[in-house]
Amino acid sequence: MNTSTLYLLAADITLFLHVSFVVFVVVGLILIVTGGALSWNWVRNPWFRWAHLAAIGIVVLQAWFGVICPLTTLEMALRSRAGESVYPGSFVAHWLQTILYYEAPPWVFAICYTAFAALVVGGWFWVPPRRAGERNANTE
Repeated sequence: MNTSTLYLLAADITLFLHVSFVVFVVVGLILIVTGGALSWNWVRNPWFRWAHLAAIGIVVLQAWFGVICPLTTLEMALRSRAGESVYPGSFVAHWLQTILYYEAPPWVFAICYTAFAALVVGGWFWVPPRRAGERNANTE
């Protein structure tokens, strides 16, 4: 395997991790709301809930401070090292533009991320996580 192939493989792995992160944030909220409605106890797991809240919090902070996601930066650096073309801007903006032909200034994405984070915080109150050390009702 040559060096370019290794860089491309590393870039693809980074892209997979990035997509997984996005799926965790988006699908996580859907599962929390659905789990609250259907009484799924696992959605109240404090580790899951803190990780989910932290994930969207990081996204919101990056958006408001104008920081490109480190995963995007890493992926583009790896693709560039492999001699492949790269896209400008953020991961989400690029794929929204590519998939939906949607263009918007960065502040629009910051507001969208913040609104999504508000939904996550609302979910925190509607479907509160168990307190640390509290036993799951299914295990008693």
